[in-house]
Amino acid sequence: MDDRTINFKVEKLKNEKIRNVMQEVYEALVEKGYNPINQMVGYIQSGDPTYITSYNDARTKIRSVDRDDLLEELVKTYLGVE
Repeated sequence: MDDRTINFKVEKLKNEKIRNVMQEVYEALVEKGYNPINQMVGYIQSGDPTYITSYNDARTKIRSVDRDDLLEELVKTYLGVE
């Protein structure tokens, strides 16, 4: 029997989910011929889900993540901090 305690990091899982969602939405936008950066920025700024294609369920996926969390993850990634 192992009596060590495993440290469960909810924040890390949340960040991974956000990154996965953003990657999947990016790929769906590319496949449909949109400029993914412009479309994602438009969505984050306005909250209007029509900036995101419904192809491959991208619109539903992006709406599953709070826009503030998307922005926070972008800033963290840009600055290289966790």
